[in-house]
Amino acid sequence: MKNISIIGSTGSIGTQALEVVSANSDTLNVVGLSTNTSIDLLEQQIEKFAPRIVCVMNNDAALILEQRLKEKGRSVEVVTGVDGLIAVSTASEIEMLLTAVSGMIGLRPTLAAINQGIDIALANKETLVAGGKLVMDAATKMGVSILPVDSEHCAIFQCLMGNKHEEIKRIIITASGGPFRGKTAEQLQSVTLDQALKHPNWSMGQKITIDSATLMNKGLEVIEAKWLFDLPRDQIDVVVHPQSIIHSMVEFIDHSTMAQLGLPDMALPIQIAFFYPDRIANDRQALDFHLVRELTFEEPDLHSFPCLQLAYDALDIGGSMTCVLNAANEVAVAKFLHQEICFSDIPRINAAVMEKHAAIANPTLDDVLSADAWARQIAMETTVSRS
Repeated sequence: MKNISIIGSTGSIGTQALEVVSANSDTLNVVGLSTNTSIDLLEQQIEKFAPRIVCVMNNDAALILEQRLKEKGRSVEVVTGVDGLIAVSTASEIEMLLTAVSGMIGLRPTLAAINQGIDIALANKETLVAGGKLVMDAATKMGVSILPVDSEHCAIFQCLMGNKHEEIKRIIITASGGPFRGKTAEQLQSVTLDQALKHPNWSMGQKITIDSATLMNKGLEVIEAKWLFDLPRDQIDVVVHPQSIIHSMVEFIDHSTMAQLGLPDMALPIQIAFFYPDRIANDRQALDFHLVRELTFEEPDLHSFPCLQLAYDALDIGGSMTCVLNAANEVAVAKFLHQEICFSDIPRINAAVMEKHAAIANPTLDDVLSADAWARQIAMETTVSRS
């Protein structure tokens, strides 16, 4: 029996992870869960999975849940805030933490878990974007495994099984292109929030769906891949693959290319992380090649989708710049979700904040947290010119 905690259990990845747990209840046991404010769903999860400890980030919502559980006679420890998130992530009995929260909030609990010797199933790309060197250095020191749950990075991870690092020529991260593939920069000026939230292939949370529409999600994945696979920028490429059947590829020095294929379904990378190094059977839908009519590939349009170029630039600069880009983007996306700015303002805000930042080459955790706070403040204050 493997004991796990899931932070972000009421989000898209968290709920799918619990589907994997349900299908493997004889081998997976849930110790801890967390949510921001979705206490109704968290209460249902508590009833089904009986965790020992749960975190509700919002204090008022935590008090409401605590009272409900008390009235039902449920003996569950309810904690709150970042300290509570860390408590769920470092519970003494857990062997693996699934980091499935959205945004920079995942960094501290993930680092805390690593420092307790707990393996990480990582679905929160911002953790490595903001603090990649800190996280990977800590994992190496503690002998901790970091298993990628992003479909793209899980695909690369699988393609690399049995191959040597020095045999890699490049990794190729696939992108669906999002809902606006093929649109010009001028056309993107007038897209609506509803249009941006309609991803053609994947069902995801709002923030990651907007990141997919701007291609920032792919930029963050490039940065994450640099840390996960210990590769320089010039060995990480992106190709647009609208069908989302090939989840990513690895080209080796002999020019052989390996690809991992499957239907868009996050349950597979979650399952691989939970059970690695073993593969287990499941009842998910298999890819039927008789129904696959075409697999097409395109270069990403960096003019219409400059967020991807900004991610390349941040990675080239290095240090705290990737953290600053991530923080600025979280604020910009939140502004768009609240309909305070237009879609094309997202990269403009990101670029403006990056331009004002003097990168710190080897940031400490305090440096990362300070850079994050600074970038958020600047992004909040930034107005954009559309001339």
